Amino acid sequence: MGLLLQMLMVLVMMVSLQGWLPLGCLEEERIALLHLKDALNHPNGTSLPSWRKGDAECCSWKSIECSSSTGRVTMLNLGSVRNQELGDWYLNASLFLPFQQLNTLSLSDNRIAGLVEKKGSYEQQRLSNLEHLDLRINHFDNSILSFVEGFSSLESLYLGYNKLEGLINLKESLSSLKNLDLSGNNINKLIASEGSSNLSILRLENITTYRSSFQLESLEAFSNLTTLYLSSNDFRGKILELQNLSSLEALYLDRCFLDENIIQSLGALPSLKHMSLRALSSIVSSGGFLNLKNLEFLDLSYNTLDNTIFQTIGLCDLNHLQMLYMYGNDLSGFLPLCLANLTSLQRLDLSDNHLKIPMSLSPLYNLSKLKYFDGSSNEIYAEEDDHNLSPKFQLEHLSLSGRGQGAGAFPKFLYHQFNLQYVDLTNIQIKGEFPNWLIENNTNLQDLYLENCSLSGPFLLPKNSHVNLSFLSISMNYFQGQIPSEIGAHLPRLEVLLMSDNDFNGSIPSSLGNISSLQVLDLSNNVLTRRILSNNSLQGQIPGWIGNMPSLEFLDLSGNNFVGPLPFRFGTSSKLRYVYLSRNKLQGPIAMTFYDSSEIFALDLSHNNLTGRIPEWIDRLSNLRFLLLSYNNLEGEIPIQLCRLDQLTLIDLSHNHLSGNILSWMISTHPFPQQYNSRDFVSSSQQSFEFTTKNVSLSYRGTIIQYFAGFDFSCNNFTGEIPPEIGNLSMIKVLNLSHNSLTGPIPPTFSNLKEIESLDLSYNKLDGELPPRLTELFSLEVFSVAHNNLSGKTPARVAQFATFDESSYKDNPFLCGEPLPKFCSEVMPPSPSPSPISTNKNNEDNGGFIDMKVFYVTFGVAYIMVLLMMSVILCINSYWRRAWFYFIEVSINNCYYFIMDNLPILSLGFHSLGASFCILVLRLKQV
Repeated sequence: MGLLLQMLMVLVMMVSLQGWLPLGCLEEERIALLHLKDALNHPNGTSLPSWRKGDAECCSWKSIECSSSTGRVTMLNLGSVRNQELGDWYLNASLFLPFQQLNTLSLSDNRIAGLVEKKGSYEQQRLSNLEHLDLRINHFDNSILSFVEGFSSLESLYLGYNKLEGLINLKESLSSLKNLDLSGNNINKLIASEGSSNLSILRLENITTYRSSFQLESLEAFSNLTTLYLSSNDFRGKILELQNLSSLEALYLDRCFLDENIIQSLGALPSLKHMSLRALSSIVSSGGFLNLKNLEFLDLSYNTLDNTIFQTIGLCDLNHLQMLYMYGNDLSGFLPLCLANLTSLQRLDLSDNHLKIPMSLSPLYNLSKLKYFDGSSNEIYAEEDDHNLSPKFQLEHLSLSGRGQGAGAFPKFLYHQFNLQYVDLTNIQIKGEFPNWLIENNTNLQDLYLENCSLSGPFLLPKNSHVNLSFLSISMNYFQGQIPSEIGAHLPRLEVLLMSDNDFNGSIPSSLGNISSLQVLDLSNNVLTRRILSNNSLQGQIPGWIGNMPSLEFLDLSGNNFVGPLPFRFGTSSKLRYVYLSRNKLQGPIAMTFYDSSEIFALDLSHNNLTGRIPEWIDRLSNLRFLLLSYNNLEGEIPIQLCRLDQLTLIDLSHNHLSGNILSWMISTHPFPQQYNSRDFVSSSQQSFEFTTKNVSLSYRGTIIQYFAGFDFSCNNFTGEIPPEIGNLSMIKVLNLSHNSLTGPIPPTFSNLKEIESLDLSYNKLDGELPPRLTELFSLEVFSVAHNNLSGKTPARVAQFATFDESSYKDNPFLCGEPLPKFCSEVMPPSPSPSPISTNKNNEDNGGFIDMKVFYVTFGVAYIMVLLMMSVILCINSYWRRAWFYFIEVSINNCYYFIMDNLPILSLGFHSLGASFCILVLRLKQV
């Protein structure tokens, strides 16, 4: 009996587990998926690599979802799978028949020209569970409508941006359809020929051009429509006959051309609650909103509206309005007082205008339901009398980032806010101390931006631990003293901490190492020479625990007084991608170990006292984009491993003691990685570095970095010729090889540097002629080949080269032509364009400072001529002959006795030599 009970319990558990444990992949569907892969890749595509024949678990393949109860495929997301270069093609629809429980299918953006069947249309009934079908951005024509009529359960059909034309008829077989997208097609009419349609959402965006023939009145047949998208159309000269759409609640007319009276006609829509009129190409007419009393959502962003909109078109009379977006307009003057009439308002966005907004927000005190206000990028000012009244609202989101205006102190209404989750007061000169009370009062606060607010004093922590604050930025203020040692305990859930450009000193508190969620840490530039307290800085050694922060992605400790060696090991920082340690006093070799070297994206160790060689393990940083090692004491040759980093876009090795040849380089053409979440974007926007371009050291910051590429090897001891392969780096904007000992000619391939803006080859030993095709570098702004041994003519004074003066060419003795004061001879042949053969013999064919063959010949001839002339003179004139031999004899005697007196050890050898020379002189006398 007990055994039977145990077996029964096991059976019950198995049945219950079947409801949530996924079953194995059905063999029928696995084979069908492989056939589908072959079709999508025909004839030579490589998409869907995870779909492998030897893998039986097809439910784990990418782009597939299966039912947890039956194990059958329920979703196929095959959008943008086929290689576009394979051209248009026809897909066999029968491939989908084995998927009996398929609910969602996406085939968008695959250049499908049509569907074909091989087993008869009756078998479409097997896809009776298909509810969502996405065929957007293909090349289907009207025949696709007759095909989809067989899907009886279809609720959502997306046919946007295909080749549908003319009349579109939704027959009774599509009566279950609720969501239809026909955007981007050349259609002129939409009807439901067999009775009313259940369609509730319709997209007809971008279907018209100027004075096109689409019949808007045909939409009256769809009386059940609740949402209508008509954006990016041209409705000039038309009337929106939508009166019969009594159920319409949401209407989108963004980016449309409208006549002035169109909005007035929308007043006949009794159910309209949501309307979007962003970026219109016309002016919103007066009185346009008077009849839209039921509006709850209104978006008027990115138009050219001014303050008259509050006075003449009834905007402030929309008592039911809950959300109002008016950012990116031309609103000016003071905040309209009539906004207080919008008592139902919950969200108000007036950012990016020219309004004068009081920091107290006093005109909005009566809006008891207001939770979201964005007034950023306006003029934020402080009222003379900031009364201590308590507003009726409790905000959750407040953004008042300004344009650098002074606002006195923190507004008093903030002391009465207790539900804030997001606060941004960037660039408002508030002054005062850090508002720790703001964190204490708002226990749900997640993001706090106080950059460039002129705050000073110590950094004050909240009294108790605040577990919700994840983003804190207090950069560019005047905070002093040490970073509180308890910061990790009081703010344990921080993900981003930005404290750069302050006057902090002391060491980094070890409690930061306990914040396991910390992803971005920026403590840079706490040595501020422009401020009185410039001697304050973070100092000591970089603590070893900083490499054990598991979530750390961005680390910036640059611009401080850290000493000692580099952190040896980032043992558990598996997500670390950006490391900035420049402008410190770090010493020793570059010896660093990363948890995952392939994740490192940027490494800046410039402006330190690092010694030794560039390590050979550098090639482990396979995804490195930025490498800055300038202003150190590195020596030795560039390791070949560095040249294997094919992702590099910027490298700075300047101002070191590196030697040897400059190796051939590759530069990345790969796109920058996508930002997966908001914190990734923060890391990317926070990165910065200094790089010398156009003879000026500039600071580059934020996302603009991804558009910058350059090499700086200046101020080293490099020798040898410039590799011609460098000329193939067509994407670089800066190339600086100055102040080295490079020889040979300038490679003709430099004419391929089409994007280059700054090219500096000065202070080397380059010879030969300037490649004449350099004049094709139309982006070049700074150019210098001064202080070399170049010869021939300067490049033609055309395009960018017409702007370069004498300083670009000076101190090349054999260089002539404008803008140099030395003119070339009229008979001087033009500079020949170097051929591929002569490129390999630059030293022989291109010429240089002296032609050595001519020098040897002329020197030999001159030497022989001098000897012959002396012999002739001595033979003819006896007086000069006797004087010459007398001089020789006296000189020999003086040398002989000098040696005998000073070098007795060598006297025997010189005595024999002197005797031999005397005998020779006597014989010459006899002659």
